[in-house]
Formats: sequence, C-alpha cells, structure tokens
Amino acid sequence: MSVVVSDTSPLHYLILCGAEGILPRLFRQVIIPPMVFRELQQPNTPVPVRAWATALPEWVTVQSPKTMNLALDVDAGELEAICLAREIHADAVLMDDRAGRSAAVQCGLAVVGTIGILELSAVRGLIELPLTLARLQQTNARLDPELIHAALARDQARRQKG
Repeated sequence: MSVVVSDTSPLHYLILCGAEGILPRLFRQVIIPPMVFRELQQPNTPVPVRAWATALPEWVTVQSPKTMNLALDVDAGELEAICLAREIHADAVLMDDRAGRSAAVQCGLAVVGTIGILELSAVRGLIELPLTLARLQQTNARLDPELIHAALARDQARRQKG
C-alpha cells in the first residue's frame, strides 16, 4: 500500500501506544481530512496526540474532499475520510469505527484498522505485536477482545513457522 487516508482513531491510538512511527514505513503517504485534523487537536484529546497534530510529520498531508456523500450515515471525520479516499483512489482507509468501516466497504474501499496496522507491522518485523497490543490496551481504546486474541494467535503461529 502506498497512499492511505486516515480517520482519527488509528492515529490517536498509534500515537498513544508509541507506534505512530510505523506508518511511514508501511505507507508512502498518510492523508487526513480537515475534520480528522481538528479532532486530533480538540481540548479533550490526550496531550501527546494534540502535540503530534500540532507539528505534523512530513509524511502526513491534510487534504479536503471535493465532494461529500451526505447519504453516508457516519460521523463527520469518517465521512470526510471515506469521500477523500474515494476521490484520490487511496489504497486503503484507516478506520476503526464499525459503522464507518461498513460504509467504507460499501463504497468499495479497502479498510485497515488499528489492530490490522499493528499486525502488518509485526509481519514486516517493525514491532513486537504482543508488547504493542499490551500498550494499546492501556489506552482508552475500545478493543474487541476477540480481535486481539485472534491477532495474537496469528502472530504466534507466524513466529513459530519462521
């Protein structure tokens, strides 16, 4: 994957667990819509996330979608991310919210969530998945325990093969 559009939550949680540095190693460019940029800087957003958004790394670009599909029943950040990803023919949209993921798939987009990003990073040898998932679980991320268990099982099976 080369160019992805990100919703707020994957960036938020990767920053909180100290894994945001994997993004430029996985993707050539991460594009965020203006609403996501604003959400990353809200007063109730954790300080490390706000600080990151205040000084965006060079591999992150803020870009507005030209058109909005208001028929999609998702929040504003997800709406902008989905519309932008479709417009620029992004390789994937990074998104965790179930309704947002469903809407993105219905729009023909590939979707990768935070756990999927971490798994991909582990496969490429960029992180130790159990350690990073443990740090992620210490954040306020609402994670499906079954997804975490499945990711850890796949990681263990992959490491046993290798």
